Amino acid sequence: MSVAACVDLIYREAFLLDEGRYEEWLKLFAATGRYWVPLSKSQDEGDSQLSIADEDMNLLRLRIERLASGRAHSQQPPSSMQHVLQQPMLIEQDADASEYTFRTAFTYAECRGDDVLALHGHYVHRLVRDGEQFHIRLKRVNLVNAASRLPMIQLFP
Repeated sequence: MSVAACVDLIYREAFLLDEGRYEEWLKLFAATGRYWVPLSKSQDEGDSQLSIADEDMNLLRLRIERLASGRAHSQQPPSSMQHVLQQPMLIEQDADASEYTFRTAFTYAECRGDDVLALHGHYVHRLVRDGEQFHIRLKRVNLVNAASRLPMIQLFP
């Protein structure tokens, strides 16, 4: 499995989100996967500070089930999203090549009715090898303006 395959996984992840294919998206995560949007890009993993979002696999499943149910009042009408990614950059690799960490600058737009929310920042994807495939162990979303008062984010920047 090469770095190119990992980069493809990062692009595929954004594509699946944009298409609303949340179940397929969730399968890209490792069993211990985490989706995290800290309040600051200097916030360390594992600290007890508040976060914008900090979801393990159980919480992600619940969120996706809620979106799929049609009972999510905040999603009537449904929101749509679009991710625009720069080329992911490899920033760390362990010695046996079973874990890679990438940094990817992004622009994210979320639209609901006439309202459009635009967010900018960078992702940190920690990808871990599971057999012949890589899965997402961590998706960290570092927003440029995370410490600002943000409107409600409905989907997955």
